[in-house]
Amino acid sequence: MRKIVLFIAMSLDGYIADIDGKVDWLAGQDNDVESDDSYTDFVKTVDTVIMGWTTYRQIVEELSPGQWVYDSLQSYVITHRDCAQDSNVTFVSEDPCTLVNGLKQKDGKDIWVCGGADIVHQLMQNNLIDIYSISIIPTILGNGIRLFDVIDKTIDLRFISSKSSNGIVELVYQKR
Repeated sequence: MRKIVLFIAMSLDGYIADIDGKVDWLAGQDNDVESDDSYTDFVKTVDTVIMGWTTYRQIVEELSPGQWVYDSLQSYVITHRDCAQDSNVTFVSEDPCTLVNGLKQKDGKDIWVCGGADIVHQLMQNNLIDIYSISIIPTILGNGIRLFDVIDKTIDLRFISSKSSNGIVELVYQKR
């Protein structure tokens, strides 16, 4: 069965975006040093990406305007906005848990949860994330959008691996 993978970066103090929703701080400690590219290996393991409206807007307006960077993946954007469908992106208004449970039943590679925090929270609340792959960026923001919100249960994890490059520490855990 397909796994649900949270592959995301956060500041050392647990934020995925600053107070203004910006992610321009997502970099290693030295600008002239190239960080290891774990994304290239990771993206080969997935064929579907799920994100919320804010993450989608951030990608198309800030990170990669004019080009959809997930062309090779089936993309789902969870939103209540009325959006025209696109060949590369499917806009859905259904609950993230319902969407994930439906996609898990279909054949394919793993499913990537790209963001945002509210979708992650709902999936965690229902214990639907199988793998947590989190890159810790060497920055303390002090405020912003938290990755992890309060949930009403404990989620036990098993450590899988870690590595570091240019001050970024990548941690991978699996649901026990």
